[in-house]
Amino acid sequence: MTAALSIIIVSYNTREVTLDCVRSVFAHPPAVPFEVILIDNASADGSAGAVAQQFPQVRLIESGGNLGFAGANNIAAGAAVGQRLLLLNPDTIVLPGSLTALWEFADRLADRGIWGGRTLFEDGSLNPTSCWARITPWSLFCSAVGLTWLFPRSALFNPESYGGWARDSEREVDIVTGCFLLIDRALWERLGGFDPLFFMYAEEADLCLRAARMGARPTVTPAAEIVHLGGRAETSHIDKTIKVARGRITLIRKHWPAGRRAFGVLLFRFWAFSRAAAARVAARPGSEARDKWGAIWRRRGEWLGGY
Repeated sequence: MTAALSIIIVSYNTREVTLDCVRSVFAHPPAVPFEVILIDNASADGSAGAVAQQFPQVRLIESGGNLGFAGANNIAAGAAVGQRLLLLNPDTIVLPGSLTALWEFADRLADRGIWGGRTLFEDGSLNPTSCWARITPWSLFCSAVGLTWLFPRSALFNPESYGGWARDSEREVDIVTGCFLLIDRALWERLGGFDPLFFMYAEEADLCLRAARMGARPTVTPAAEIVHLGGRAETSHIDKTIKVARGRITLIRKHWPAGRRAFGVLLFRFWAFSRAAAARVAARPGSEARDKWGAIWRRRGEWLGGY
């Protein structure tokens, strides 16, 4: 039977959590025919071999190199046969009924084109990173001057995170995070998939913003819940922050009007400088915060240009 849903997982040196993720998919499958495609970005920890041995029903693609999140998903999606594609991070755990709930949600609101759910931390508390609002001059200003940090639950001062909303209601959003993103295959193909300019981070933001211009209305539901452990493929908080900054600056340069782009990059400079300066004053020498923000500021040449 042809799969209605193609579940795509990109792995990179996350052997054990990847196995747990795949195991959870087959333990709590959707109520429609599905396939699982796992593309491994040349992991050095035996991820591909372990998946092949324990889950022979998974369609395994070995990329031969680290293609990043965007590039690997594009290849896997090209091999998929489902009418919808579900992008699923390897550091997630599917909970009972979540995949069926997401599929039924998409059936009910079929015109939206992109759908997502609600993510939890391992202890069951809310992980609010399942969706975001778009980056704007105001949201970036709030982040740069510390208002977002001071008032995290404020929708005014933390607009990108929809501050104060517990993801406990159905809602249209600007961005569904790529850790748990369902998209119509036809829409994916019209978009050309992820822009390969984005190696990792912000590619789903770019995808959703481009999709919205085609009439899509990304929407999330609390009925589809998964656990998202987060950050298991990153061994360095500094490197992750730099990649996130590169992605966000690339978004600014791609989606903001030309007259605002320089202002956005300037705010990013201030964001990093202010944190490095604050850490230098408030944190003791050798502390994690002081070392992290000092390194990010010193390495600003790596991220100010974006991808």
